[in-house]
Amino acid sequence: MIVVVDERELVTKGYNSLFDREGVACAGFRSGEFGEWVTSAPEEDLRSVRAFLIGDCNEDLISPRQLRDRTKAPVIALSEQNNLENTLKLFESGVDDVIRKPVHIREILARISAIRRRAQEDTGFTEIGAMRIFMDGRDPEIHGEPMPLPRRERRILEYLASNSGRRVTKTQVFNAIYGVFDEEVEENVVESHISKLRKKLRERLGHDPIDSKRFLGYRLVV
Repeated sequence: MIVVVDERELVTKGYNSLFDREGVACAGFRSGEFGEWVTSAPEEDLRSVRAFLIGDCNEDLISPRQLRDRTKAPVIALSEQNNLENTLKLFESGVDDVIRKPVHIREILARISAIRRRAQEDTGFTEIGAMRIFMDGRDPEIHGEPMPLPRRERRILEYLASNSGRRVTKTQVFNAIYGVFDEEVEENVVESHISKLRKKLRERLGHDPIDSKRFLGYRLVV
């Protein structure tokens, strides 16, 4: 899930629509609402956030450095001012990157992936058995061959890979894929997506790489 903070509802709704086209959940906040949410949100909800995008908002209520106390997700400033002084000021406030608008939504996702790769010191993909799972929106590879997937199934596979070695619950998967505030989609839709994903992986691999335990959740296995 991507969290956008901007005082203009038209802006947050616009990003919500653009990210949704890429299969990425998005939630929008005004400054005051965001401050209340980020200080009281359960850790499980914060772990589902891939990045925070800070636009036109009250600087006194948004502190990138204070966000570090609760989450390691990248904090990116969306700037409408094309000047060096403003850019340096934003970096000094503690953001990880400054993006000047207008910008394509895929560039934002690419920058988020790059920051997360540097933070995790990884190669941008996870290898589990014969699977190579990318974290930048590319389809996974099985035995070196691309396996095209619908965006929701691809995002679920990416999320499972990013949590390799531990189980994630259906709620955690739902929050990461659809967002913690999406009340129009039933949580059980995750089971349908995972069922379709397992079938496709089983056909390519010859076995089911998604281990599931009732009440405990899912994890990828070799």
